[in-house]
Amino acid sequence: MARNKHPEETVSLILDVSYRLFMEKGYEHTSIQDIIDHLGGLSKGAIYHHFKSKEDILVAVTDKMTEESNKMLAVIRDRTDLTGEEKLKMIFKESILRPVQDDIFTVAPNLSNNPRLLFSIFKETVQDAAPHYILPILEQGIKDGSIRTDYPAELSELIILTANIWTNPMIFDNSAEESYRKFMVFRQMMQGFGLDVVDDEMLARLQELAAIYQKNK
Repeated sequence: MARNKHPEETVSLILDVSYRLFMEKGYEHTSIQDIIDHLGGLSKGAIYHHFKSKEDILVAVTDKMTEESNKMLAVIRDRTDLTGEEKLKMIFKESILRPVQDDIFTVAPNLSNNPRLLFSIFKETVQDAAPHYILPILEQGIKDGSIRTDYPAELSELIILTANIWTNPMIFDNSAEESYRKFMVFRQMMQGFGLDVVDDEMLARLQELAAIYQKNK
């Protein structure tokens, strides 16, 4: 029985079952009871011992899905054979093209109905993604001459907030066409900073992800 497992195994079981149900039914249409029904006897109390809410489960599922991706971003950041601008382009390309994004956009909830989760994404973007991935790349770019700015910390926040928040169809419920137009503005903004880091493949991919989200919400 699931209740006899070690805590880490129980958590893993909850996340695996929740991920499968989110993929099959969508986050909004999956209840805690649905999850319990597929856990082989694990009680509701046991679930709430590890997670305070379904939203907490989603956060943990998403973290598990993106863990390997974050390792990949760190590898790009730490490469020594690319300029800062080249790294920035590769970070964006790999982030948007990685296959796990299909799963993320499939299970995604309507973030306008989940303010706590939305704040968590906003906080992670500013406190983790900007200083740990984007800022070091901008600072390298300044040194190697591929990036020009007197305000790398502020620019790192602007870039990642625009990319992760403003262009995110999960936050603004954008259609594929609306997502395309926003990403075009993002492309023009980056070009204004002298950074040619957004290409047509990325534009097409964002439209694809927006369509996946709209289909499964």
